Amino acid sequence: MPKTKKNDAVLAICIQETQEDGSELNLGENLSQEEIEFLHQAFIADTLVNVLDLKSVDFRLFYAGLPKTEKSVNTILKYLKKKLKGRKARILNEEIKTTVLPPERWGVKMENVFRACLEEGYKHILFIGSRTPTLKADMLKTALKLLKKSDAIFGPTVEGRYYLLGMTEKCHVQMSTFDWKSPTIYAEVANHFQDQGLSWSELELWYAVEHHEDLEYLIRDINQYRLEGDEISAKETELVLERYLNR
Repeated sequence: MPKTKKNDAVLAICIQETQEDGSELNLGENLSQEEIEFLHQAFIADTLVNVLDLKSVDFRLFYAGLPKTEKSVNTILKYLKKKLKGRKARILNEEIKTTVLPPERWGVKMENVFRACLEEGYKHILFIGSRTPTLKADMLKTALKLLKKSDAIFGPTVEGRYYLLGMTEKCHVQMSTFDWKSPTIYAEVANHFQDQGLSWSELELWYAVEHHEDLEYLIRDINQYRLEGDEISAKETELVLERYLNR
């Protein structure tokens, strides 16, 4: 069984559905729904591999209690437990706590994740989804550092959405009250925090893959990682994309 709370900070990873009210994987007509789901599995695997480099933080994995989602998550975890070695393998086997959520809309799931982490006693909560397989540990380290100096941390996308949200125990913001399909969701949430007198910091612009055009960002970053000698980040995603592109 996973160990209980060890740190004041937690990274909460919430698996998204391919059709989610807050973010949909709409990657064009060239990929079937089955292929999109397989690519998303690669996103999830890479997200887990990337974040396990973090230190002084606990890990929590949340996903909806849907048969297909549970099967997918179990398959990914089984695969990674066989593949990973050393510290990452130990964390995955011993320290990641998984929680099944009711299959609610995205805002409700987010709220349930933050509430669960607060109830466990965490003071700093970073929340990410499963749409950004190029989100590396260094960016999350920066987010945690900023979160310890403010009430919240926002990771904005070019489209005015989020790839990361962080809150401290001081924040009592109900995520379910927002329309996460809104094209102005970033401004709506930020304005609400400001109205509540809460301070927040902002990370660099990044992206969450939702549309076919976002794959260009993804391929660009993977190529850059390889040029820099990083052969690990987004590796599963790279393998799946290569298979599709070479078809």
